[in-house]
Amino acid sequence: MLKASQILNIPIYATTQNKSRLGETCTELSLDSHHPTTEHVDKTAFSMWIPSISRHFPPSAAMTSPHEIVVVGIEAHICVTQTTLDLLGQGHKVYVLADGVSSCNKEEVGIALRRLAREGAVVTTSESWLYECMGDAGISEFKAIAGLVRETKESTKASLETLCKI
Repeated sequence: MLKASQILNIPIYATTQNKSRLGETCTELSLDSHHPTTEHVDKTAFSMWIPSISRHFPPSAAMTSPHEIVVVGIEAHICVTQTTLDLLGQGHKVYVLADGVSSCNKEEVGIALRRLAREGAVVTTSESWLYECMGDAGISEFKAIAGLVRETKESTKASLETLCKI
């Protein structure tokens, strides 16, 4: 999704949970160096909907239509859930990418995703969302996204096979 966001010019907002005590979340993502973020902050709150992130989005009363926000991350049942619930509470349309979330306790993922769907989030896959986002094969970014989907097919398949067992 980081590569896709660069191709589609979608801003990235990232948080790290209590970096001083837990360390960097995923150093292999190379956030800020290989994948520039609009905002990348440390937090202690479980939700990432904190002032340094929420300031980039106007309050729901000022919106003519809700922002569409994609949520990916770890600890589906904690940080992803609390962030999604906060975003929904602010009137945003939230997509949670099932193959973009995980948990130390794999059993928690399916429970969290079902809850978030009941609460109003759109739970979908990265490939489905990318094609929905593009909407038309005629856009200039289509070829690069289609190549990226082919490139990540096996890892996406493995993620979804794991999720389907939950």
